[in-house]
Amino acid sequence: MADEDNLQLADRVKGLSESPTIAVMDKARKLKAAGQPVVDLSGGDPDFVTAPHVTEAAISALKDGFTHYTPSRGFPELLKAIAYKTEHENGAAYDAKKEILVTPGAKTALYTAAQAIINPGDEAILFDPCWVSYAPCIELAGGKCVYVTMDNHTTLAVLKANLQKAVSGRTRIVILNTPNNPSGFVWSKEQLEVVADFVQSHNLYVLSDEIYEKLIFEDQPHVSIASLPGMTRNTLVLNGLSKSHAMTGWRMGWLLGPEKVISEMLKIHSHSSTCAASFVQKGAIAALEGSQEYTNYMVGRYKTRRDNLAAGLNKIPGIHCEVPAGAFYAFPEISHTGLSDMDFASRLLEEELVAVTPGSAFGPGGVGHIRLSFANSDEMLAEAVIRIEKFVSIL
Repeated sequence: MADEDNLQLADRVKGLSESPTIAVMDKARKLKAAGQPVVDLSGGDPDFVTAPHVTEAAISALKDGFTHYTPSRGFPELLKAIAYKTEHENGAAYDAKKEILVTPGAKTALYTAAQAIINPGDEAILFDPCWVSYAPCIELAGGKCVYVTMDNHTTLAVLKANLQKAVSGRTRIVILNTPNNPSGFVWSKEQLEVVADFVQSHNLYVLSDEIYEKLIFEDQPHVSIASLPGMTRNTLVLNGLSKSHAMTGWRMGWLLGPEKVISEMLKIHSHSSTCAASFVQKGAIAALEGSQEYTNYMVGRYKTRRDNLAAGLNKIPGIHCEVPAGAFYAFPEISHTGLSDMDFASRLLEEELVAVTPGSAFGPGGVGHIRLSFANSDEMLAEAVIRIEKFVSIL
């Protein structure tokens, strides 16, 4: 019989941690399954159902037998819908036949992009704090992450200086996310212009994660860096329908970029995912081409929840919550409570059954914060504030 302890695994996975957000969500689900009244604010999963016209389109596709392989790049009608949406909403033109790749979820697109661009020893610049999966995808490709702090208080001059400090001869890509997960920060056109000048002068790619583009609550437009002069050559636009159309479980994402890199990514995609699910692609067409009233309704509800949650958190001694401009997360600072963000999140779940994500999971800039999703009901959010206040009061 083989000695299981001596069976070898790849070095690339030995130091890799599971997704912190998924880990907290799984723990919360187990407590719920055991009958515990958990308030789970850890994940980025909308509590709304998918719009009926989208679901009906997928069901019709199933009934019509549209259940086989599609072209690996994506169903032509969907590629055209994505190209049209990107040009008319975001001001960036990409060729539907050559410069778009449809994937089973935006996370798959991120992973595939890293595999296509990063060689062992190469570097990626990440704006801190940032989504938990950027660094692991770079590291799985053999790359190294270099963090640049970016928040509401970062001036254009400081941003320029920090980028110059971060770049090296091994830098290959810059990853930015607007609106930002976890902070809700929304990049301005002027800030994006600084990044555009930087990547063009150093001949780099920038991956622009725009998955939360529809979720902006202030009078500030979403700007895609790909829309800036000459930037389609340098930009990979990552997007999908999970957040904007409450379609997380559908696994529908895409990447737009220069033909040179998309064609290489297509090789990886064809050997791994083959294609996104056929009937899901039909639903995606309906989501893009159909009415957007349901999305607008969700955004209105999120804004109300954001306002109420931030106000409630700011009444708790030791907690300070800046009101996020976009996405559906609050990212309050909790360091003045005397606990680390890891201890705060762990004890809050154990003692008050409220699941949140520790801020340090999102990089150095998240230390001393926790992330709470307000993609949850008004009642659950109000209950969470009551429990957090109780928890803090006895520290």
